[in-house]
Amino acid sequence: MTDLAAKASELLRLHHTGETLVLPTVWDAWSAQAVAEAGFPALSIGSHPLANARGQKDNEGMTLDDALDGIRRITSAVDVPVTADVESGYGTPAAELVERVLEAGAAGINVEDTVHSEGRLRAVQEHADYIGALRAAADAAGVELVINARTDALIGRVEKFDDPLGEAIRRSQACEAAGARSVYPVLIPNAEALSTVLSALSGPVNVTAHPVNGAASGSFEELKAAGVQRITFGPLLQVALAEKLTDLVKPWR
Repeated sequence: MTDLAAKASELLRLHHTGETLVLPTVWDAWSAQAVAEAGFPALSIGSHPLANARGQKDNEGMTLDDALDGIRRITSAVDVPVTADVESGYGTPAAELVERVLEAGAAGINVEDTVHSEGRLRAVQEHADYIGALRAAADAAGVELVINARTDALIGRVEKFDDPLGEAIRRSQACEAAGARSVYPVLIPNAEALSTVLSALSGPVNVTAHPVNGAASGSFEELKAAGVQRITFGPLLQVALAEKLTDLVKPWR
């Protein structure tokens, strides 16, 4: 646990260097090793690409045991800190979830407010309370687990809001106050909305980007210039690689 605590502290430090932290999203030991060898100081695991690699479905198509098996294999394969997507927590009490992700070697976790098994979005305070309970459990374990609190308010798939951006900000602010170390309002639509989000929040904001095409809110250089502190790829690195793999093997049909 001492080594993991050091990795969690390092992951937290990397969020506050004044430079944009890019956490390429990996899905197995091979992809994690390849990205680590490229020189990245930390990695992220996405539930979508992990589920794809396991032949399962995202949105709680995996069990917590399934997800932890994948997480453990990845954290065991690299020496850098790894943060892992655990969807909405798989219905697991906060203290138990923290205990189990730490056992699997995760230095951070991504927790969303969409409870897919129930087809609903958590209420603002409900999600903030869960984030706060995770924070308390990690602190009790002596690990500065980097909790990235995700909200799907901008997606509008499970629940639609009259002011999606305002709702995403409200939810992110509540999670910051509860102890999230970064927040993740998914699907920020453009640079203007990104500027509004960054101005409204005090800590790091996670933006998903395509490794080639950037994000809807800007290119890599534009995201850095805007002050984005954290970038992940979600399933998009795996998608981009799959396209290249298809092109590579197609002439051999």
